[in-house]
Amino acid sequence: MHERLLPASPNWYCSRSSDINSKGVFGFAAKNTIYLISVSESSTAVVGELAGHRERVSGFTFCHHPGQENVCASASDDGTVKIWDIEQKVSLKDHKAHQSTITALHWSPVQKDLVVSGDEKGIIICYWHNRNETLSFFPEPRNIFCLSCSPHNENHIAVGYKDGMIIVMDISRKNEVVHRLRGHDDEVHGLSWSPQPGEELLYSRLGESPEASSEVSAGGERGCYLASGSKDQTVRIWSTTRGKGVMTLKLPSLKRRGVGVDPGVKERLWLTVHWPKGRPTHVVSSCFGGELVIWDLVKSGKQKWSLLGGAADIQAHSRIVFNMSSVCLGGHQLLLSTSMDREIKCWDLETLECCWTLPTLGGFVYTLTFSPVGTGCLAMGVGDSMIRVWNTLSVTNKYDTKTFWQGVKSKVTALSWHPTKEGSLAFGTDDGKVGIYDVFSNKPPQISSTYHRKTVYSLAWGPPVPLLPGPDEPPFSLYSCAGEGVIFQHNPWGLADEAVDIDGIIRRTNNIKHKLSPHTDLNWKPDGKALAIGNEDGSVDVYQAPSLRLLCSVQQHHKIINVLRWHHEHGGQSGMAHLLASGSSNAVVYVHDLRAVIESPPESPVLITEAFRSLAGHTAKITGLAWSPHHSGRLVTVCYDGTAQVWDVLGEEPVCNYRGHHGRLLCVQWSPVDPDVVWTGGDDFTVQEWTVSKQEHTRPPRGKKSMDLEKKRTLQPKSKSKKKKPADKGAAKMEEAETPNGQEQRGGGEGPSDNDDAEREALDKLALLAVKEPTGLADRGIPEKLQNGVKPPPFTKKESRDDKRRERPETLLKKRKGRSILPLSTSMDHRPKEELQEDCLTLAAVRHSEVPSQCLPGSGEHLHLGLFGDRQALYRMFQEEGQSHVEGGHYDSAIYLLLWKGDIAGALQLATDRGELTDHLVSMAPMAGYQVWSRTVEAFVKQLSFQEQFVKAASYLLSINRIYEAVNLLKSHSLYREAIALAKARLQPEDHVLKDLYTTWAAVLEKDGHYSTAAKCYLAADCPFEAAKVIAKKGDVASMKTAAELARIVGEKELAHSLALRCAKELLAAQDWLGAQEVLRSQDSLLGHQLLFCTNELLVVRLAGTNGMGPSCSPTHSWSVPHAQSFLENVKDVWEREFGVSPDDAEKIRAVRSQLKALENPSVASSVAMKQLLFHMSLDMTHCVLSWLLGDWGAGLEELLRAVARSREAESFCLMSDVCQLFFPQGIESISQYKAKLDPSDEQGAVVTRGLEAFLSYVQLYAVWWATSGSTATSAGALLENWLEGGPDVEPGQEVGPSLGFCQTLLSEPHASLQATQRAIAEVQRRLSSMVQQHAQIQKSQATAGDSEGGEAAEQSSDSLPALIARVSEHHKELAALPDHLKNIPFPEVVECCLVLLYMARTLHSVPPQLTDQALQLLRRHGHAFYPKASQNALADRQHCSALMTQTSNV
Repeated sequence: MHERLLPASPNWYCSRSSDINSKGVFGFAAKNTIYLISVSESSTAVVGELAGHRERVSGFTFCHHPGQENVCASASDDGTVKIWDIEQKVSLKDHKAHQSTITALHWSPVQKDLVVSGDEKGIIICYWHNRNETLSFFPEPRNIFCLSCSPHNENHIAVGYKDGMIIVMDISRKNEVVHRLRGHDDEVHGLSWSPQPGEELLYSRLGESPEASSEVSAGGERGCYLASGSKDQTVRIWSTTRGKGVMTLKLPSLKRRGVGVDPGVKERLWLTVHWPKGRPTHVVSSCFGGELVIWDLVKSGKQKWSLLGGAADIQAHSRIVFNMSSVCLGGHQLLLSTSMDREIKCWDLETLECCWTLPTLGGFVYTLTFSPVGTGCLAMGVGDSMIRVWNTLSVTNKYDTKTFWQGVKSKVTALSWHPTKEGSLAFGTDDGKVGIYDVFSNKPPQISSTYHRKTVYSLAWGPPVPLLPGPDEPPFSLYSCAGEGVIFQHNPWGLADEAVDIDGIIRRTNNIKHKLSPHTDLNWKPDGKALAIGNEDGSVDVYQAPSLRLLCSVQQHHKIINVLRWHHEHGGQSGMAHLLASGSSNAVVYVHDLRAVIESPPESPVLITEAFRSLAGHTAKITGLAWSPHHSGRLVTVCYDGTAQVWDVLGEEPVCNYRGHHGRLLCVQWSPVDPDVVWTGGDDFTVQEWTVSKQEHTRPPRGKKSMDLEKKRTLQPKSKSKKKKPADKGAAKMEEAETPNGQEQRGGGEGPSDNDDAEREALDKLALLAVKEPTGLADRGIPEKLQNGVKPPPFTKKESRDDKRRERPETLLKKRKGRSILPLSTSMDHRPKEELQEDCLTLAAVRHSEVPSQCLPGSGEHLHLGLFGDRQALYRMFQEEGQSHVEGGHYDSAIYLLLWKGDIAGALQLATDRGELTDHLVSMAPMAGYQVWSRTVEAFVKQLSFQEQFVKAASYLLSINRIYEAVNLLKSHSLYREAIALAKARLQPEDHVLKDLYTTWAAVLEKDGHYSTAAKCYLAADCPFEAAKVIAKKGDVASMKTAAELARIVGEKELAHSLALRCAKELLAAQDWLGAQEVLRSQDSLLGHQLLFCTNELLVVRLAGTNGMGPSCSPTHSWSVPHAQSFLENVKDVWEREFGVSPDDAEKIRAVRSQLKALENPSVASSVAMKQLLFHMSLDMTHCVLSWLLGDWGAGLEELLRAVARSREAESFCLMSDVCQLFFPQGIESISQYKAKLDPSDEQGAVVTRGLEAFLSYVQLYAVWWATSGSTATSAGALLENWLEGGPDVEPGQEVGPSLGFCQTLLSEPHASLQATQRAIAEVQRRLSSMVQQHAQIQKSQATAGDSEGGEAAEQSSDSLPALIARVSEHHKELAALPDHLKNIPFPEVVECCLVLLYMARTLHSVPPQLTDQALQLLRRHGHAFYPKASQNALADRQHCSALMTQTSNV
């Protein structure tokens, strides 16, 4: 039906809303329609539409199977998935299986009848349309953003989610997820499979071998690569064989395009990807600002991408790209892209150049106008805040269009070309702006300094009025008419000057005193001799130029004038140039012949009530008119009925009717070069070019819809007023007030906006009309149906009825009249006429008769007469009216009556009793005195508190100086912040209430875990100690560090030290030595702990990597690097160099020593953690070095022995061995050096030295045994177990390497006796504990067990108890007899050493006999206390060996 068509813009923010088939038909979703365009390398054309969805189309895809190229599928926000035939333009099938908004759609490339869709709840629906069967899947409870069916595996579907997750699922197995691909951390916008199966192409790029993939996929199907694009600015390539990413491509930082983009616009990123067929190593993706990037996946080097369009900004999109699809036509591989810049571009993937661009429209087409100078230049004003100028006569590019957006920023509702200056285009906008563009320049437009208050509906160039002489006067002025009913005259040479309201000129010229009717349109006669102005009341006034003297007034229309058009001057018939066509909201076009009044102006204005011609046929309001410049008397009209009608005006006959639009028509223009071509625009977001001769219809449609519309129009209510009001100005104002601001005159957001949500361009609920309506008349208010990516509210019949009901709002205002405050007297004025006349007589008698009347006005039957009597009568009437209001529950009316009467106290008391106090009433309370005011405020405070308006209640308490009550009110309702603010603002700083508020709030905050705010409260309350403690409550390192620093600042030194030490210990536990030292350094007098932590760091670093400990990865100080010197010397050097601790400062060392003596250093157990054990050993070593620095070598050696013994107590032999090697690098010689420094009289030191030698010998004994026997046992336990079980012996004759003479130190009789006694005491204590537990169990079981059994058990216990106690006493006596130095100094277990020696003598036969004999003696005396069975076996074995040797000697 049309020749050319500019379609609506493709929908935004959809993962797949466009596709192309192999025949070159490209389909894309725009609003709730699908447009089909035919594509070739050099041109394009719109070939059809698919209409059937009720809401936005969110997905579109073709079937790509051979022979089914004409079948496609679409998904919509109305919940349906439809199957279409593009040749028949009909829907074949559909399903409504989704319950949520559909967000993704794809037709399986392998299964020809499978369509897969996904929604925002995570539901995936597989639809086999041939058998009309659906199957649902729910693999993940996430919002689906996109999906893609595999082109190589009919059961595999890739799904991308909003949170960045990608899954590959197998639909042949219910809800089975083959892979979960994690890598993106934001929305997945696009998925595209590699067109080639297998994963061999990229192996050279990825550095892998094909064999690796074949091993993974052995026994399974061949995988392929999958590309994904995400909002996280990356394109990722995934291997579906291995289920992981193999390549990540970061978007390049390209310069943002500047063409057609407002620099202030901040748009979100949309990163879609497309893998073209036949190019398995190339992926195309979108970029930040509309650029398209093609990635070479096998290219080496840093830059693996190329830019489509090269460096030419004019070729690329200016805003983000949403969809891409490709096809091979005529040997050229073409890529089609849709973008937010409302352009569809076609690219040649070989040359990377743009082939052609198809502009689209993103809003209502409000106005069309052809340039009178530049032939064929069609300007279009669109609701997407842009002006487009289309060179309709271009031969090379049929859609050669330029876009202008600078300075517009609102819907373009009016356009007008300058009559003589080429390229000068005036525009008017929805927000009242008027400007002039030079379309041949890139400069911003000139904007008039005078703005209209409402939408600009009309623009016209005409001679200036009044005509002023002088060369500086422009030949043409610009006139604008807007929604407030005002026409401004702008000086195009000085738009900065204030525009002139021509109503002043009209009043002065025509001596008009009354207010003029609001204007709705204007049109200059082409010769500039007359100006026609349409008005809101339906009249058309014709003025003579340049004086603007009123020639005539046309009173033909009864509704608002929407459009006026004069006939052109070059008509073939005389008199045609004086024809004026007018269209209004009553669907009839009237043509008037004004030749007589123009050629022979009358002395007084003429009233015209009869039309020259009437053109009836449309069924809705007329929105546009255009005379054919090629014919005389041929007119085209457009209407809300969705059609354009061509008329033969003289014959009043219809010529043809165009029905190509899918919505209401808003504007029309006749082609200036082709008499058979007309251009129309409408609210379907399209501009269409069509020919008159090819239309099959003659008249507008008279179908059911039109007839219903006509019927509703005839049934709409009419005003009861019989007299016609001249201008109905009051109604216009009321209608304007009834329309919500910004709904009709200012529609919301067709154009580009500055945030992500507005980018979707939510439509205005009530449409801005292309016709001129200064007030918010509802019959213009039909919403624009849809905008890119946004669902509008549904338009229902109920809305249309409401709209029509609002056409006469004055009737509604009468119905909504408020209830009278004097209802009783008002009702009595509506009695019969006779009674009303009797009232007049009664009132006259009361006021003028000398005889006293029995009537008492204002009460009883004469209540209504109180209004006409004296004040007392009025008060009586008020009394009865007020009582009636109270009984009816209308307390506000009763209160008003009391206020009018002056009884403020009574009004306040009534409002108080009823709980109806208001701010207004309380503000009047001071007029009744302070006591009344105070009581009223108190009552209002209670009322507000009951309504939970506590802040307001406290504010009212302040008005009567109740500050403490206001503070307590806020505090009692947990509004501590407000209470504190009020108290600090109104009370003295030293007031105790303020401190109580702080501490109370701090306690609440501390309970809720808001420790930082609680600390602030304590600080404000001068409680710094509590502030530091509450911050430290959280327990993490940062909190304790902050608390320690706070305590130091406020002077709480002890607390600061305690907190700093806690923090340092936490850092030490994490082996953060740097942080720990930093915390300790911030506090004074923590030098001892600094030395301790330093020693610990040195010890851990030295032991790292040994048998006892693993390697350490924590950062350390530079001074902790191991040195060649001994460990203890290294510690002293670091102390002196880093901490200033030297032997010369004895006082400092003593202070540090006393500080560390306060630290607990308990004995360790076998289950102690390694870090804790090393810390205790570090403390011992720190005490050792401090003692040596003070010259106390005996105490130092004792601490050194305690450190070595701790590893033995923890049963960590490896650690003990490493420690001995670290402390005594020269073995016994190192201990001898320490021993030489002792005082000869120091017996305790000698004993300590022997203990060190014993532990060193203990370590050497095990080392010799393990070296000769190959044993890997770490303790004597394994040895004893082997002995008991008869473990394997070593072949006789093996020699022991080193001499075992050092073992003599271990075979100490006193220490063996001490250890045996201690072991015996421990055993007796164990038995006593067991006996106590048995006794307790017997006591519990007496209720069920027999008395005799209980008594027998008790008797056995009493028999053994004295013996055990006696044994304990005997052992304690033995223990007391031993020297103290033996009991206080650690020593290795002697019996264990005896067993090791005997075992070595049994297996190696080379242990010295004296050692063996000594070990046997010790074992006989003390072995039963330690290892009775092992000792017995060892002794028996030794006797057996001796007997064999004796027999051998005898023989």
